[in-house]
Amino acid sequence: MKKIKLSSRSKLSGQGMVIVIILLAVVGAGLWYLYSNKATTDREAREFAREAIKRITVDHDLKYFSDHLGPQAKLDNPPSQQQFTIQRFAQLGVPAQPIQIEENITWESYFFEPKGYFTAHLNYPAQPVMLQLATSHPVSRWQIDNLSFSVQPTR
Repeated sequence: MKKIKLSSRSKLSGQGMVIVIILLAVVGAGLWYLYSNKATTDREAREFAREAIKRITVDHDLKYFSDHLGPQAKLDNPPSQQQFTIQRFAQLGVPAQPIQIEENITWESYFFEPKGYFTAHLNYPAQPVMLQLATSHPVSRWQIDNLSFSVQPTR
């Protein structure tokens, strides 16, 4: 009676398939994490910008504005400029609610270094104002990179 020999090649191909399946599972989990993290970061950016616009234009919160400025924004907006900005919004009063905000999130690379650009159309009793806010998330928290506003001509 002849014995059938199993070639060592067939044994190895089965082991190779297990490695390929494990590798695909790891890559799939990594991609899932990256896309999930990107969606979460996008949502956080929008929430941060809405909160910042509310705290600056409605609540006139100087401490919030000062605490959330990025390093370059602190140089561009020294404390006197920060106070002037908040005082100017306080003089205008409280804008009509809800505030219309155009939101645009971009990424330096596909998953990392998000930047947000937001334009709020504020309707004050005296005149409309357009507020532009740039945000980023360089390390551990969201920060304001730039804030500018302009009074629009009355319609």
